[in-house]
Amino acid sequence: MPHIPPAIDLDGVTRRFVRPGGAPLVAIELVSFSVAPGTFVAVVGPSGCGKSTLLNLVAGLDPPDEGTVRIGGAVVAGPSPQVAFMLQKDLLLPWRSIQRNVEFGLEARPGIRRAERRARAERELARCGLSAFAHHYPAQLSGGMRQRAALARTLAVAPGVILLDEPFSALDAITKLTLQQSFAETIHGAGVTALLITHDLMEAVAMADRVLVMSGRPGRIVEDIGLDLPDRGSPMARRRHARAHDYAARLFSTLRLDAAEAA
Repeated sequence: MPHIPPAIDLDGVTRRFVRPGGAPLVAIELVSFSVAPGTFVAVVGPSGCGKSTLLNLVAGLDPPDEGTVRIGGAVVAGPSPQVAFMLQKDLLLPWRSIQRNVEFGLEARPGIRRAERRARAERELARCGLSAFAHHYPAQLSGGMRQRAALARTLAVAPGVILLDEPFSALDAITKLTLQQSFAETIHGAGVTALLITHDLMEAVAMADRVLVMSGRPGRIVEDIGLDLPDRGSPMARRRHARAHDYAARLFSTLRLDAAEAA
């Protein structure tokens, strides 16, 4: 059988930032991990540990000072069309309809005609349950619906990897739970690889196949936990499982122990 490279692979990655008049700030140090294609991985850690830096490196928005980042076996040297990024804010363009927003990322792709852009947008809006709102504008949608539209826009460009930087953190509790379910079902159904940054330990357990725990700065991977839970792709069902609470408690204990050792 042909060798299938990891969807995401970091090998000994360190990133430093220069501070005016001071020593370099080491954001992450000697980080190594691989993510198999189609896997959903969550990253948790204390504030300032370098989680967002990690996403920027995978996205090709920031180069490592040491080590190598690969996507699908290829060294990352800049932004890749195989990688899509979702932030806390939906960043929808208010003057465009929802369908035109979903088409937006495709407009810069050469060779994709208008009819194909429209077809892809319609398919992803249907996948995200927004077909009836295709011709509405962002101001006419709730926060949760806007985030689903942002996911549809992300999936429309057919990425192999989706990076999620706390996409549910600004939502109320009920909308957050509903959207976690919708996102998990959609992402698993699309078969893409996902890397989620979150401060919510139960969110990580409910959505992911694995959880990487980062230490305080400089961020390192201090634990890599595979989640042996049923109902993959259904956070609502997973939350009701007794082992989910055990995993969340384990994550909390790991983070608390690391904080105590660093004090």
